Amino acid sequence: MSRSLTRPAVPPRSGSFRYGLPGGIVVGMRERAPEHDQPGPEPVLVTVGDVRAARDRVASVLRPTRVSSSDTLSRLIGRSILLKPEHLQRTGSFKIRGAYNRISRLDPGTEVVAASAGNHAQGVALAATLTGHQATIFMPSSAPLPKVDATIDYGATVKLGDEAVDDCIAAARRFAAERDAVFVPPFDDPFIIAGQGTIGLELADEAPDAETVVVAVGGGGLISGISTAIAELRPGVRVIGVEADGAACMRASVHAGHCVGLEGVSTMADGIAVKSPSPLTLAHVRAYVHDLVTVTEEQISQALLLLLERTKAVVEPAGAVALAAILSGKVPGTGPVVAVLSGGNVDPLLLIKVIDHGLSAAGRYVVLRVVLDDRPGALAALTTEVARLGMNVLSVEHHRSGLDLDMEQVEVRLTLETRNTIHSDEVVADLRGRGYKVEPIR
Repeated sequence: MSRSLTRPAVPPRSGSFRYGLPGGIVVGMRERAPEHDQPGPEPVLVTVGDVRAARDRVASVLRPTRVSSSDTLSRLIGRSILLKPEHLQRTGSFKIRGAYNRISRLDPGTEVVAASAGNHAQGVALAATLTGHQATIFMPSSAPLPKVDATIDYGATVKLGDEAVDDCIAAARRFAAERDAVFVPPFDDPFIIAGQGTIGLELADEAPDAETVVVAVGGGGLISGISTAIAELRPGVRVIGVEADGAACMRASVHAGHCVGLEGVSTMADGIAVKSPSPLTLAHVRAYVHDLVTVTEEQISQALLLLLERTKAVVEPAGAVALAAILSGKVPGTGPVVAVLSGGNVDPLLLIKVIDHGLSAAGRYVVLRVVLDDRPGALAALTTEVARLGMNVLSVEHHRSGLDLDMEQVEVRLTLETRNTIHSDEVVADLRGRGYKVEPIR
């Protein structure tokens, strides 16, 4: 049976952002009242009791994802790095926790409706199947095909439509109203938040020495649940949220003091590409989260690549943002820090692009434009110099026409494998010192 929470509202703690948010408003943002941000009563915050009840309800369907330390990452970063591998959870993300906690409370035969770019869709689809409910999921037309196929395989009916997740949510709400079905939101629901908060209970047990917990933020359901549990069980532990630069709706909302809707979002991390939080998640963040930071696409791709190379963890971009914030020095402190790897449902085609992007951002290969005399042996001499520098040539391109070159010159573009950005700079300096006209192409 579905029930309502009737506890008195808990006001946000004043000054909970101990480090403070950087000044400035996100570019491309406009303040508007989202559909779920109309005036109303103060949101009722989830309690640790709700989270414990959720743990009892979802325990039988979860896969254990125990925290583990990474010696390699710890050495690289200079502090103890702990990983919470939710990318290994059923459906490939944490979403099954909240979805099952919500759907398992419904009357038998109740139809459920949801909207998602992929992870929430899969969580709802599996939870509905496990509890005997019919599910219809609205997904963006740009949703990765593997996520669409997985959602269908878990037993849901998928409707592809609008480009943005927020627009799909609006369409799903209308559909649910028309069919007298229950809409299962991705984050704006106390039972969803309580389900995601079961991760916080596990962190309190599995990482008792952690100084900081770092969590990805989209609409805010995950960090709301985790921070609720941590605040009660480990009040000395800081909880830091991480958003993509191009989808920082929570940071903008905290800065403004109310829910802010972004005009659009732009990030490879589709799992956190949300235009606006809800009053409920914003209230939890204001009450329990210590800081919000953002990371760039380059930082996300480098973190994803590092996880793949050094820990053998295949995560999606949204699942790598917590580590990206740690790697980029945006998580203060020297004590043990937990990065929640929130999901691993990455489209293989996107993974190829992200790996390529990450290699480039990390300086693992460099593209050089070299102008040579158009004579026999010039290219051979250049490649000899490259071999002397210990570089591996990945590709060579010749360009003669349509370029600003003298008649007796040719442009050669070399893609070279390098160790890091320092190595790349050394190669450019060495070739210039030997008289070559060379420019790196960024």
